Amino acid sequence: MQTKKLWLKAGTQIENIEEDFRDGLKLMLLLEVISGERLAKPERGKMRVHKISNVNKALDFIASKGVKLVSIGAEEIVDGNAKMTLGMIWTIILRFAIQDISVEETSAKEGLLLWCQRKTAPYKNVNIQNFHISWKDGLGFCALIHRHRPELIDYGKLRKDDPMTNLNTAFDVAEKYLDIPKMLDAEDIVGTARPDEKAIMTYVSSFYHAFSGAQKAETAANRICKVLAVNQENEQLMEDYEKLASDLLEWIRRTIPWLENRMPENTMQAMQQKLEDFRDYRRLHKPPKVQEKCQLEINFNTLQTKLRLSNRPAFMPSEGKMVSDINNAWGNLEGAEKGYEEWLLNEIRRLERLDHLAEKFRQKAAIHEAWTEGKEDMLQKRDYETASLSEIKALLKKHEAFESDLAAHQDRVEQIAAIAQELNELDYYDSPSVNARCQRICDQWDALGALTQKRSEALQRTEKLLETIDQLYLEFAKRAAPFNNWMEGAMEDLQDTFIVHTIEEIQVRQLVPQRDQALIEEHARQQNNERLRRQFANQANVIGPWIQTKMEEIGRISIEMHGTLEDQLTHLRQYEKSIVNYKPKIDQLEGDHQLIQEALIFDNKHTNYTMEHIRVGWEQLLTTIARTINEIENQILTRDAKGISQEQLNEFRASFNHFDRKRTGIMDPEDFKTCLISMGYNLGENEFSRIMSIVDPNRMGLVTFQAFIDFMSRETADTDTADQVMASFKVLAGDKNYILADELRRELPPDQAEYCIARMAPYTGPDGVPGALDYMSFSTALYGESDL
Repeated sequence: MQTKKLWLKAGTQIENIEEDFRDGLKLMLLLEVISGERLAKPERGKMRVHKISNVNKALDFIASKGVKLVSIGAEEIVDGNAKMTLGMIWTIILRFAIQDISVEETSAKEGLLLWCQRKTAPYKNVNIQNFHISWKDGLGFCALIHRHRPELIDYGKLRKDDPMTNLNTAFDVAEKYLDIPKMLDAEDIVGTARPDEKAIMTYVSSFYHAFSGAQKAETAANRICKVLAVNQENEQLMEDYEKLASDLLEWIRRTIPWLENRMPENTMQAMQQKLEDFRDYRRLHKPPKVQEKCQLEINFNTLQTKLRLSNRPAFMPSEGKMVSDINNAWGNLEGAEKGYEEWLLNEIRRLERLDHLAEKFRQKAAIHEAWTEGKEDMLQKRDYETASLSEIKALLKKHEAFESDLAAHQDRVEQIAAIAQELNELDYYDSPSVNARCQRICDQWDALGALTQKRSEALQRTEKLLETIDQLYLEFAKRAAPFNNWMEGAMEDLQDTFIVHTIEEIQVRQLVPQRDQALIEEHARQQNNERLRRQFANQANVIGPWIQTKMEEIGRISIEMHGTLEDQLTHLRQYEKSIVNYKPKIDQLEGDHQLIQEALIFDNKHTNYTMEHIRVGWEQLLTTIARTINEIENQILTRDAKGISQEQLNEFRASFNHFDRKRTGIMDPEDFKTCLISMGYNLGENEFSRIMSIVDPNRMGLVTFQAFIDFMSRETADTDTADQVMASFKVLAGDKNYILADELRRELPPDQAEYCIARMAPYTGPDGVPGALDYMSFSTALYGESDL
């Protein structure tokens, strides 16, 4: 079989495993060297019994260390049984060289591999994946040495295509400077397709133990990495909060002026478009922002919980970006939103009234203008100048009838003027043309009045003149009776019925069926409106109570103590799923509400729920379920971080519920103070103020259950401290009061090393050197200000 050279610290070498362990002497010496302990004094005789005695002493020592040697007896070793001897040697190596290796609670082999991978990670031409072919080029061994003792190897001069040089360099340096015996031959490794895994693992474990002093640095680095990881995660959460808060506030800042713009449009169509834009805002643009606001609160609460659990101070957002600031801005947004919708509907009502009045004005004006058409020409006729007395009398009668008709139209003119006045008062956009038309009608009316008076006077003068003439002709008339009789008959025919009355009667007959049709259409419209009202009310009267019921059920789940936190979380997520599945009903109600608005329906006696009530309730429900789930998740974080039992949690919840007198899931400061006193706290004003600054760092004037359990369990938390981190940096710095950038880059992952370098202040102590960094103030800052 192949023999391996194993050089021991005691200066003894093993040339042949089958032969060299048979007398037990070298086996006992190997155990003393590898364990660091003394074994019983060996037998120096050459007889078989002496050899068996020595091997048994070695086997007993191995067994005393809790190692079971299955089917391995002293006789087999003394007899040179190669298989048994190799099995025993490997068991010894496992127990004393490898088994005590522990990296992040992995197995010894996995832990050793992980250690090698971490140590060689900065070396781009090294890729350790196993304990055989990953080591064939020798660079892995050289990298381990260079990582811990860079002065021993000029790593930059090594070539991947020269494995023999690399392996021999590593083996020679390890033996000469690190006191690691040559357990491997470079020729064997290069000349074998797959080097012996156990041999390489054993040899590599020697490096692990040789650099055991560096393990303190690794432990320190691990602590620092965990602390920095917490800070980096928290800082990312802070940045995310700040950005989300800024984006949300900016959206609110841009949206409120739009909602506060009360510039009316001139037409119903334009205002209906504004209403449609508002519906798009409610339906498309606002819901994602509601979710963002909810997520913002969740992120804030989760961040504060993580800060408390990691012994960090509470996060204080930038000025103007507190949760309370967001809530205030949101309240202003919803106030503007409510006012905008009310204004829109009032404007639509106004425009509807204006459209009705304008149409009424146009109809009455058109009727009046049609009636007056030709009237001025008629009144200006001088037909009386050539008329006879009887014709004059007929013209007078006709004129009297016109005067009566003119008086009757006085009401219409006054109505037209009144409508024009109302259109002016309601700011009708086309008031100038209405006023101009009204003025023309009034001017024409005045002209007609004047012309009527003038014609009346002319007719009366002509009548008197003709009566005088008639007297002159009377005698002549008596003499010409037959002719006069004929003339009188002709004059009677000329004085027959007024045509104008006949035309109006025809018009009235036409208007009656038109009015009947309009009434039928209006009746149908009102029936459809009533159907829309009932359709909306039937759904709203179901959805409104459903939302309220769900709100109450969620509240009960979050404050009751049924089952574990995981049970409550599962229950709440089922509720969340059922709530999300209810969304189509809300959308359907929005559709019915849109139909109601388009029909210009402004009241509904069949329900007390408006669409605004439903919208607000729905948004509150979504926010409440998300916030409650987050609260339970944070309670689980706290429980797991601080080792709180379910029974303790139940006790905390029972105490909290007892003093949550308003049953809101929140204690006000006075109730919290009473709760603390009942639990034996001796509270002065200063002490209570200090406690309130812990449980309510953002001065909201309330104590949540999460803050309560954080406070109640804060003293039992096993958290890292600034002093521990400072001590860890001191280890990495080689016990110096400062640390160098190269030391940080050598001991920490790249991103965390650069994180420290960017934030550490220059060291100003008298023992400093150029580039020295102050890890002490940095460690303090990790647990001081929330922003480094």
